[in-house]
This record gives sequence, structure tokens and C-alpha cells, in this order.
Amino acid sequence: MSDEPQPQPQQPNRGWASGTPDAAGKAKKAKRPKRTGWRRLIPTWRVVLSTVVIGLLLVVGGFFLGYHLVQIPAANALATKQSNVYLYADGTVLARDGEVNRESVGLARISKDAQHAVLAAEDRDFYTESAIDPMAMVRAGWNTATGKGKQSGSTITQQYVKNYYLAQEQTVTRKVKEFFISIKLDREKSKDEILEGYLNTSFFGRGAYGIQAAAQAYFGVDAKDLTAAQGAYLASLLNAPSQYDVVAHPENRPAAEARWNYVMNGMVDKGWLTASDRAAAKFPKPKQSTISTNMSGQRGYVVNIVKKYLIENGIVDEEELGRGGYRITTTLQKDKQDAFVKAVDDKLMSQLDKKERKVDTYVRAGGASVDPKTGKVVAMYNGIDYVKQYTPNATRRDFQVGSTFKPFVFTSAVENHSETQSGQTINPNTRYDGTSERPVQGWAGGRYAPENEDQRDYGNVTVREATDKSINAVYAQMAVDVGSDKVMQTAIDLGLSKNTPELTPSPSIALGVATASPLDMAEAYATLANHGRHSTYTLVEKVMKDGKQEVELPERREHQAVSREAADTTTSVLRSVVQNGTASAAQAVGRPAAAKTGTAEEDTAAWFAGYTPDLATVVAVMGQDPKTAAHKSLYGAMGLARINGGGAPAEIWSQYTRNALKGEPVADFDLQLQAGADVTAPPSSDASDEPGDGDESGSSDPDASSTGDEDGSGSDTTPGDSGSSTPPGDSGGTESDPPSTGGGTPGSGGPSTEPGPTGGGDSGGDDNANGGTDPGGGDTDGAGGGDTDTGFPGIPVTPRRQ
Repeated sequence: MSDEPQPQPQQPNRGWASGTPDAAGKAKKAKRPKRTGWRRLIPTWRVVLSTVVIGLLLVVGGFFLGYHLVQIPAANALATKQSNVYLYADGTVLARDGEVNRESVGLARISKDAQHAVLAAEDRDFYTESAIDPMAMVRAGWNTATGKGKQSGSTITQQYVKNYYLAQEQTVTRKVKEFFISIKLDREKSKDEILEGYLNTSFFGRGAYGIQAAAQAYFGVDAKDLTAAQGAYLASLLNAPSQYDVVAHPENRPAAEARWNYVMNGMVDKGWLTASDRAAAKFPKPKQSTISTNMSGQRGYVVNIVKKYLIENGIVDEEELGRGGYRITTTLQKDKQDAFVKAVDDKLMSQLDKKERKVDTYVRAGGASVDPKTGKVVAMYNGIDYVKQYTPNATRRDFQVGSTFKPFVFTSAVENHSETQSGQTINPNTRYDGTSERPVQGWAGGRYAPENEDQRDYGNVTVREATDKSINAVYAQMAVDVGSDKVMQTAIDLGLSKNTPELTPSPSIALGVATASPLDMAEAYATLANHGRHSTYTLVEKVMKDGKQEVELPERREHQAVSREAADTTTSVLRSVVQNGTASAAQAVGRPAAAKTGTAEEDTAAWFAGYTPDLATVVAVMGQDPKTAAHKSLYGAMGLARINGGGAPAEIWSQYTRNALKGEPVADFDLQLQAGADVTAPPSSDASDEPGDGDESGSSDPDASSTGDEDGSGSDTTPGDSGSSTPPGDSGGTESDPPSTGGGTPGSGGPSTEPGPTGGGDSGGDDNANGGTDPGGGDTDGAGGGDTDTGFPGIPVTPRRQ
């Protein structure tokens, strides 16, 4: 065997090296193996590179194509802005909201402080940045998508393009046009020209377009005289024109001040304002909004209420509405509107002597009328004149509704099949103890013993009789028997806003300490008239833009808020109030009617709420100082000892309803009653049970010895004990055998702990689609008050009688 080393066999090359030689002796490159498994899903670097290159080419090509295709258009129609026209339901003109409030000025006529304030608020790097800010656009889009609120990524140049050249719609097409026009505009115009255009086209609220009009509207000065503090306030308005108007919305002052501080601090950060000047600056106080005389009478009230309705229901954007061109057909019927105004003039205003009786200067009136079948508001009364009394009395929420709330308690009792403390079903013939200042039973929140009007004792009375005479002691106990939380929910179901001030679950809820508006109450009473079916009120029939484009309105919805049995049984009881009780003045309407009277504490307001099968209307007469806007008692008004719901409010209601339904066929109520409610038990034979001339008083002032404001539990008096063993609603009730609540064991007498009043608050919230809309001004019939439409912030609370 040879000792020479033997050649070793060659291993096949599995890598990327050359393979075996070909016939020419050259090495042949091995084939790339196919990728298998998950590796097939990963693109190769060639694919990635190709995609990036193609993408860049498309973006660059698209940019140049868009740049050349999109031209700077002519200015939009803002310079020739139209009025908004408001129409009655029959198409006749109700009001026009005026021409554009704008005066264009050169940049030299705008103070540097105001210019810097706007830059600090909207675009601090305006003079050094390009026309667009891609990072800001991406950031705004991300924040909006992730739920951090709708945000804008636009520079001042982009905002100016939107204001001056384009419409306001939020579409991709508009944003693309805005993008390219902004780039072109930045090349063709100087920064000063763009800033000047932006300041002259921006909307600042109060109908003011441009900073000159805004300076006059809010501070009564020219734009060249604006201080840093004033300029910062106007700059803050750009973010939310109506919400940051602290005169129209004093409740939003903290948010407005926070925005103002942000702007002022930004001016310091950019070196436009010294730290010492910043420290000395104070939040400016805007003046009251001026009012055009074409808004006099009821027109101004209606226009502002309808505007608020459109904005809050998302029908028309505030800025778009401010630009004009809308033709708005309301649900108001001219004949009914005129009839309402005449009724107030005839039965109230003509009876006042403001020179001889100071209290007559306090008198205000408000009311609303709703079609029960449709929920349409057909008439409203808001005040004597919009240019004299600014607050819309039909939608204000700062006066207690008094005993007009009591029907909601009874409705809730029937709806929830409630029982008395002794276990008897509550119906119109159920008997209760009507003794004044009798502590309620079954309430764990503390002693509550409301007094009846004039502290009158009634003894054992039926629910029907207690409603006729508006007996507080009975209804306070009934609220506890039903459950005050259930009563509150029933009121909301019928139509009151869940944000109604002082609408809280406690026995005092029955006495009407809540401060709903006349429109709120009309909506709720309309639900009773409509057999328990609720239609959310509506003020607008049709909206057209530029005479050709119809704006979509929210779908009208109706639902069974409470059972027909509960609503109709309540109607039956309220018909008795008209026939035998405090609402007897409503008989003058000459057709079947159901109604309830009410009086606020200290007689600061008197109410009448009633309905026929065709029309639900609520009238309130209120007392308010024209100088301070404080609530005032109406003792002595019209030369009378007091104004009760059965007086002027009922007379207004009757005259209005009679004339509003003139020529209409007389309709009767078609009622389906609770078992046992079709037979009326005999009235009480108590010696003190004679009819009163007023309606209700009941105190909600704390009094540890007797009347506790809020609640009470212990007592040695058994509520609802008639001594009869026949349960109501089961036997059907006859005059010889009246149903009763039976007798329960009295409580042991709880501690007299007075938690403080629930009523009497005068801060209101507007939740609602029903809040007033005026920007705040004071009544000007001799003084400049400080009226606001919801709640009169800052007004001291005064005691009120219930």
C-alpha cells in the first residue's frame, strides 16, 4: 500500500460559493435555494427598496400634480354674508337676525398686543414656520382618533385659507385644497398680509367677524386700542366663541380664564410681554352685548332660543349659523303667539302701576304652549320686550315651580303601584291626614313637617280633595310613600331635564322646590295630556341653507313615558282642580280642561299649568328686581294682597287657550282610569275644611320645633288613617263606603335634625336643549341689571315660601 496521502472525497458545497465546473472548465454558480416556511412572508430587501422608491415617486408626483391642479380661488361669500330669516310655521317672517357685523382694518390699525395675543393662542411660530405643519396635523389627527378631543393641526395660514377661500365642511377634499392653497398663498403673500386677512375674517362670537368688530362688541374700543389683556380675551374666543363669552355663560368663566392665562403666558414665553406687565394684568370684563332694535318685542327672545336649539341639537354649527344664509321655519304659530302676548297684556301688564307701586316694577311673565300630540312649541311668552328685559322667561330655570309639581307625585304613585305606610294602594280616593306641620312618616333623612297655606288644618282628606286644595302635608307624605327617587324619575320621564336645579330626592320635592322653566313644565304637562306618551319638544319645522339645501333635522321620537292609566288618572284628578279647586278660573276657557296652580316660597312666583286635549300651556308670573336681578316677593303687586296661581296666571291661561283654540272643535278627554278612580269619595266634613282663596305655601325654612325644611321621620300622627277597613281601588268606592288608607302604627318620633333647605337655590344649569340663550344683559327698563338666562350666578339666596 502506498504511503502517499490519498485524496479525500469532496463534500458538496451547500453555501453561496461556485458549484461544479461546466464543460468549458468554468465554475458554475449554484442555484439559490427556495425559501420555505415563515421566511416566505418576509419581503426581500429588493422588494422593500422598490416599494419605498415607488412610494416616494408617487408622493412627489402627487404633490406636484396637486400643486399645479389646485388654484387659489376667489374669496368665498363671507364678504357678502346674508341674514338668517326666521319664519312662523305658516311661512310668514318672524325675524331677521341682521347683516354681517364686520369692519376690515389694516394690520397697522390692530394693536401689537392684540396681534401677539392671537399668535400666542393660535400659532406661536407663525413668522418662522412654513404654511403647513405636518407634525401638528399628524398629532391632531392622532389625538382626535385616540379620544383626546377634536383638535386642529392647522396653522394660521391654513385657517385663513379655510375662512376666506373655502367652506367650513370637514371633508378630505376641503383639507387637500386647504393644504395646496396654503402652500401657494405662502409663496405669493407676505406673513403680514396673511395675518391681516386672518384677523379680519375670524369669528369671535356675538355675531362679530374680524377683530375690529369684536373689539367693539366686547369692549367698546377700536382694535388699535386693545390692551394685552383684552387682546388675550379675544384670542381665547377663537377657540370657543360662545362658550368663552363670560357674559352669556358666566358658568364657563373658569374655563375662559384658564384659556386667557394660557395666552398671556405664551406672550411672555415669546418675549412679547414682560413678566411685570403679565403680573399686573387682570382678566378683563367684557361689556354687555348690544342688541339690534330689529330684535324688539318677542322676536329677539325667539331668535336666540331657536339659535340655541339648533346649535345644541347639532343641527347647525354655531359659526356656520353666524355666517348666515339660513331660512328657519319654526313651529310657532303666529295666531297663537299673538294671542299669548295679548293675554299677558290684558290680564297682567295693563294692571300694573309702576309709578305708584314699586312692587309692580318687579313683575315678569313667562309661558310656553305645546301641542301634546306632536311636541311642537306653538307659542311662547318671554318678556315685555327683548331690548328692555333681556332674560327669556319661558326658558329660565331659577324660580321654584311650587305645587304645579304635585301632579307628578301622584302620577308616580299610580305608575309604581305605590302604597301608603299602612299598605293601602294610593288612588284618588285614598285618605291622608291633612294637618298642617304634621311630620312625614317613613323618611329616614330627618324631621320634615311642612305647613299648609295659612297653616290651615284639613284633617282626613282624599287625595283628590288634597289636590283640589293643594295640601302640602298630604303630598309630602305621598312623596315618601312613593319614594322621592321614583317621583324624581317620573318627573324626568314626563319631560323635565335631569339637570333641573334643586330636583333632588327628598320629601320637599312634592312641594315644587325644583326650578324648572315654563317650557320644561309645558313639555311635562303635554305628556300627561297625551295619555303618558312623551314627544321631546321641538322648535324647528324646517331649515334651508341658501334657499336650496335642506338641512337634516333630528328624527322625532315618541315613547310611552308613563302608563296611560297613570297619566289619565292624573288628568281626572286635575279636572277636579278646575271644577272644584284652586284652578276654577280655567272654567272660563269653555271646554274640558285639567290644571294645577302653584306658588313659590315667599310668593316670588305664581304658576298655572294646564291643558285641554289639544293644547298644554304653562304660565308663570315672577318677581325680579330690575336693578339687581334678585328674586322679589309679589305681595301687593297689581294692588292685590298676593298673586296666586289661580289669579293672573290662570286668567292669562284661560284667555290665551280660549283664543288659541277658537274655531277648533271642542274635544273631551278620553280617559282610562286606575281601578277605583272612576268613583269619587265624599269630601271631608272637617270644620276647618272650607275652600281657600290661594293655593299653597308650605315652608321650607328650617324650624327645629315644627316645620323642618327637608325631612322628618318621627311623629305621633298616623298618616292616612281614616279608620276604614276598605282598601282603596279594590271596592270601587261609593259615597256610603269610601275607601281609605287604613291605619298604621305611628312612629316613635325621630330626632329633629334639620339638614337645611333643598329649595331656594338660584343657580341654574342649561342642559338642556331648554336653557335660555341670551348673553346675559340686564333688564333695561330703568336700570342695567345683570340678568342671566339660567340661575343668576352671584345673586344671594333669599327665603321663599312654598
